[in-house]
Amino acid sequence: MDKINFTVLTLFPELIEAFFTHGMVGRAKENDIISGTTINIRDFAFNRHNSVDDRPYGGGCGMVMRPEPLAAAIRNARLSAPRSKVILMSPQGIPFDQQKACELASAMQGFIFVCGRYEGVDERIYSEFVDEEISIGDYVMTGGELASMVIMDSVIRLLPGVLGGDSSAEMDSFRNGRLEHAHYTRPPVFESNVVPDILLSGNHAKIEEWRRDSSLKRTFLKRPDLFEKTRCLDQEKHILKQWHQELKQWCEHLEMLVH
Repeated sequence: MDKINFTVLTLFPELIEAFFTHGMVGRAKENDIISGTTINIRDFAFNRHNSVDDRPYGGGCGMVMRPEPLAAAIRNARLSAPRSKVILMSPQGIPFDQQKACELASAMQGFIFVCGRYEGVDERIYSEFVDEEISIGDYVMTGGELASMVIMDSVIRLLPGVLGGDSSAEMDSFRNGRLEHAHYTRPPVFESNVVPDILLSGNHAKIEEWRRDSSLKRTFLKRPDLFEKTRCLDQEKHILKQWHQELKQWCEHLEMLVH
């Protein structure tokens, strides 16, 4: 597998450089699964003050990033990674989710992330130099650096050979439209709370059934909106019918107690 290149254009390269040296991402880089580099946009400033922003035409508050340094930085990044996709971090971009992370990871191509600052980026950069705009949520941040790290972290962990187990990413929350099941580890008893017996039984079929049940419960209680986005599998329908029957019996018992 060819190494996947991640290049980040930023005014604060030290933020991104730390990201590329720690944890899972750092190991992926050491193992030549990815390469991670930064380009300081200010290095392409054209004036003696090294400024990369200016006042917006038409008036208004704040400053806008000028097109010349950004265009030069993007062109420079493309010299070493000509097939890379240019992604601009923007609150106006398409919402980022697990499906998008899988899409980017499966593309197996390089990425150039453009991190804006100030009030935004000159429109001519959007229209002429960017392949895609992505947002990590409906809120505004001071810059795109944190957003780019969120996306890179989510994508890199899906690349072959990055996680410890081949199936680790397959079990992630949102991968199948459901939240992941509950997890337990040692000790078996913690402050009077015990690990469910089924997880200690060694019965893998029963454990898998328990995990499906746990996943559905978590999704139902925490993110019921996910049921509207993904159809229930036959196994899930069976569990839901069991819940319905148990709830019906419980309600009948409660009604008897009240009367």
